[in-house]
Amino acid sequence: MNVRRCALRALAAAAAASAIAGCAPLVVGGAMVGGAIVASDRRSVGIQLEDEAIERRINRALAERFERGTININVTSYNRKVLLTGEVLTAEAKAEAERIAANAENVRAVLNELGVGRLSTVGSRAKDTAISGKVRAAFLESKRVPAGAVKVTTERAIVYLLGRVTPAEGDAAAQVAARVSDVLGVVKAFDYITEKELEELLGTPAAPESQRK
Repeated sequence: MNVRRCALRALAAAAAASAIAGCAPLVVGGAMVGGAIVASDRRSVGIQLEDEAIERRINRALAERFERGTININVTSYNRKVLLTGEVLTAEAKAEAERIAANAENVRAVLNELGVGRLSTVGSRAKDTAISGKVRAAFLESKRVPAGAVKVTTERAIVYLLGRVTPAEGDAAAQVAARVSDVLGVVKAFDYITEKELEELLGTPAAPESQRK
């Protein structure tokens, strides 16, 4: 095993441990990971801050609506598109959670991936956190995926990918994630942009497809 691979796996383990323990955010290459602004993110700083505010608003509304222990809902906002993952006990609760998210200020779309049934265990959630860490490490190792532009969240070993990417980048990210151990499936929830939009976003000509393989 080479030094780079060891470092990437250590990074994934550190990220997972930080998420579980609630430690300070991890800084990678000048970009802060874990609830803070990421310099390589393709969203504007304003949208990144708004996404964090949306998550707080929805989490607060859910806590006010549902009794503790009756839901396990993870709220992820990217470019004002909200992804709901986790579990609720009834179909009615699933619909109500979606309504709450859709009515939150500045939300433009909701992807409701909540499962209906028994809530997941602490062990299952820890495994999901570890999977997300391994996927992020795989993205860093791959030359085909703009790691800082893809947000990863995992629920019941299903990996959800969000970000502003080209179709080719999105396909590459899904392929890399699908090869990570313990991943049962991958859901692409990207906002797609064209190669020209990417070039304008980065301020440099987009790399030819042959160089991203």
